[in-house]
Amino acid sequence: MPDTQISAIICTHNRDTYLGAAIDSLLAQDFAASFEIVVVDNGSSDRTREVVEQRAGNSRLKYVYEPTIGLSVARNTGAKVAKAEILAYLDDDAVASTHWLQVLDSAYQNNSKLAIAGGKVTLLWPQGIQQPRWLSPGLAANLGAYDLGDSMTYIEQPGLTPRGLNYSIRRSFLEEIGGFDPHLGRVGKNLLSNEELQMTEFALQRGWQVAYLPEALVAHNVAPERLKRSWFLNRGWWQGISECYREQLAGKAGMGQLQRGGERFLRGLYKALQYFSDPAERFDKLVYAYGQVGYLNAAIQGLLFTSNKK
Repeated sequence: MPDTQISAIICTHNRDTYLGAAIDSLLAQDFAASFEIVVVDNGSSDRTREVVEQRAGNSRLKYVYEPTIGLSVARNTGAKVAKAEILAYLDDDAVASTHWLQVLDSAYQNNSKLAIAGGKVTLLWPQGIQQPRWLSPGLAANLGAYDLGDSMTYIEQPGLTPRGLNYSIRRSFLEEIGGFDPHLGRVGKNLLSNEELQMTEFALQRGWQVAYLPEALVAHNVAPERLKRSWFLNRGWWQGISECYREQLAGKAGMGQLQRGGERFLRGLYKALQYFSDPAERFDKLVYAYGQVGYLNAAIQGLLFTSNKK
């Protein structure tokens, strides 16, 4: 496809139930310039390929199979196959608003220093299910919710970085830093994360800019199995491990991690007691504390590995 302005990429693993709607939302984009849709099948064993082939009559759509399981691996594969300078990543269980690509593309065309941009994310609850009383706004973010307001904002704190389910990146920047780090990002059923946070850190360190674009709106389906307390505890555990790995990759490993993790664990328990009468905030703080156990576990393993190498 000549002169492709923007490449929309969906990395998918066994989500055939949602995938069709994600692809259809991209095929329905109100975008005058040339664009393509790349679906990276990351080792799926369900009907993923069939879902794509049902829409194969559209010349914009491209299918590629990536057998090595891992979100960062799949994202890098998508970038290699894609033709455009601007790469827009949409999750396989999300639905993009009609002007999603247009809003993203305009932001990059108007700012040559923009490396990363993402937009607001709302949640689509399963039919007949409402948000649980024990789910805080903070934990809703683990389901993908992301809202920094209704005005375009430049991100200066990596913790506020756009969500990976509604995420775009400039190819030249991605190549500059060597692609998405396969040590971070989801691999199968483990919930490693923080790859987007790391990307924002790299961008800011190198003088690039990162933007929140509220009009680049995406809706994210909440899978019923994620509306269990056990899922959030597991997610918190992996978040702690991800933070530990990110620090190790940044050269911040060592005994200091034990002190930081211990302090955060105690802080989480203390705040859980403070919010004892508020079920949502109490559970939020317990998940945070549990995540620090994951962090400490990974830190100890890292120290033991380093010691054994010596």
